[in-house]
Amino acid sequence: MTAGREVMQRSNAGPGRTIGDWQPEDAGYWERTGRRVATRNLVISIPALLLAFSVWVLFSAVSISLPRIGFDFSTDQLFWLVALPSLSGATLRVAYSFVIPIFGGRRWTALSTASLLLPTLWLGFAVQDPATPYWVFVLIAILCGFGGANFSSSMSNISFFYPKQKQGLALGLNAGLGNVGVSVAQAVVPLVITVGALGTLAGPPQALVDGSGHLFLQNAGFIWVPAIALAALAAWFGMNDLTSVRSSFTEQAVIFRRKHNWLMCWLYIGTFGSYIGFSAGFPMLVKSQFPDVNPMTYAFIGPLLGALMRSVGGSLADRWGGARLTFWVFALMVAAVFGVLHFLPDKGQGGNFFGFLAAFMALFVLSGIGNGTTFRMIPVIFRTLHERLSAGADAQGKADASRQAGIESAAVVGFSGAIGAYGGFFIPKSYGSSITLTGSPDMALYGFIAFYITCLAVTWWWYYRRGAEAPC
Repeated sequence: MTAGREVMQRSNAGPGRTIGDWQPEDAGYWERTGRRVATRNLVISIPALLLAFSVWVLFSAVSISLPRIGFDFSTDQLFWLVALPSLSGATLRVAYSFVIPIFGGRRWTALSTASLLLPTLWLGFAVQDPATPYWVFVLIAILCGFGGANFSSSMSNISFFYPKQKQGLALGLNAGLGNVGVSVAQAVVPLVITVGALGTLAGPPQALVDGSGHLFLQNAGFIWVPAIALAALAAWFGMNDLTSVRSSFTEQAVIFRRKHNWLMCWLYIGTFGSYIGFSAGFPMLVKSQFPDVNPMTYAFIGPLLGALMRSVGGSLADRWGGARLTFWVFALMVAAVFGVLHFLPDKGQGGNFFGFLAAFMALFVLSGIGNGTTFRMIPVIFRTLHERLSAGADAQGKADASRQAGIESAAVVGFSGAIGAYGGFFIPKSYGSSITLTGSPDMALYGFIAFYITCLAVTWWWYYRRGAEAPC
């Protein structure tokens, strides 16, 4: 490579620039230019995704306070406010899975992050008037789903910046530290609504209906606004668009004909679906089974552990293989659910909360590790698939196959994230249905065990056993 060529590459790879010649699989290019650029984009992506997750779960912390300041909403209505962001976020993730190759990572990250201003600002104003109708909060809750949707586009974008052998750690860091936003929101919102942290600009406090004090519930929305604005600007001016990965929806839609797309969606329901579903349902489950325990004392611990373990899972998968670790994650999750069952009260009698807590924390840790290992599997699977399809092709054909493998794996990362996100709604609902029908959550938990066994079988047959179709 000539000196002039290298200067051009370095110039084109500057912050806010569009890069036309991105070659992360070229070791020399990676060391000279790629690593620095990829790291910068990852460092900007992580806080943007953390804020997105924080906005996604806002109503889990806000809903319980609405009746305290005069909103006359039923318990069922409040439940739907908590559930709607998961439903809308999961659905929007399907579309967000395909946008990066169409619009570019820099543009979309900046736009999608800025979109979080709408629900946070609207929420801050809406809670200040007890006469605000319920349908307004429904719309705000749906808009909070933008935060959940951002995961798919963010993960798809970062996957393009890293060579295949380094994607496990990179995607694990992006997703894992981004997932910390769940715990951040659960920890920050209860604190900021008790003080006038934003001064008179945020509006007056709301008196509690029991006359015991007041809340600044608007802070639950407004507190995120400055950080969201800064993150959007950082993405616009600091990230990059990669023209080499541009593709149409038609080029990406081929994943719907790929068997391994649907298999990885199934496995990701078992990992991320479990993580987000357990995060949403854990407080409710504790309150119903151990009524003397304050669930909010422990609610943030599991999501935090799971989020931090995601990058660990990705890093371990880079070293030892995603399929091997994913197989053992599901095996241990089966054991952990049996542990939860063992420590639950039986017909209101007995039970051991701290044994239950330990078993559930194990589920959070394992689901977090599994989030990283399954995402490490995806690029390897699709690289293997396209290497086989292009085995007899010339050099250009192999290069085209490699590019298509990258496009498809990024789309699958986003799409599987969309499908997995529905766990945030269905796991809490399964608890509720089980308790309503049988008086205990046991039926739901045995259902989880059966599902994890199917995940074991899928992982072993297609990816882990000797002679597997796509070892990874």
